[in-house]
Amino acid sequence: MMRPFRFADLGAVGALAALIAVPFPGIALAQTASAPAAPAQPAPQAETAAPAQAAPKLETFGRWSTLVDEIDTGEDLRKTCAASTAFIGAGGESGVLTLIITNGDALPPDAYPSITIAVDNKALPAGKSVAATFGDDKGRVTAKLHSDGAVNGRLSWTADNQAKTSLALLRAMRRASVLDVSFGDAPVGSISMDGFTKAYRSLGASCGFPTADVAP
Repeated sequence: MMRPFRFADLGAVGALAALIAVPFPGIALAQTASAPAAPAQPAPQAETAAPAQAAPKLETFGRWSTLVDEIDTGEDLRKTCAASTAFIGAGGESGVLTLIITNGDALPPDAYPSITIAVDNKALPAGKSVAATFGDDKGRVTAKLHSDGAVNGRLSWTADNQAKTSLALLRAMRRASVLDVSFGDAPVGSISMDGFTKAYRSLGASCGFPTADVAP
């Protein structure tokens, strides 16, 4: 069993932002168009200022960190909610397991957060249908993953987001204290679930979906 480490050790903002590519409107550079000055005449009408954007909200629960990023479109409040934990892979590589959902997506129980694993291990199988196993000595769940190429220097795989499979995976994560993951016969790593339950409930509270079917 490999020793997991705290996601906070990587720097929560930098690692989460790099992994899931969530835009941070509060810290992004604004794009502005320059126009010729007309000092002799007042501008006909000032443009309406863009709504102020809140800084992403970050919290830590055990070995898990959550991020909630809000974009006020002026018509609604769009939220992206993510939870991640870092781990050491079976060969000593660094990796991150991430859940992500937005309040504009289909929400539980119709669909669940997408589950992505990024790890620095180019020997792991890649492709559109990688057989993966998640679980512990109390039970295991199988799923198909597709590789997404390199993300922040790591290879990344995303579970096929079928509601039944995703629910089974999330329940396995809720039950296990340490989640053993393998792709085919190749071990990926043993990932601590310390704090997962609270992190998942936090995603539900932030993005507005029920969590009792995963984390009662």
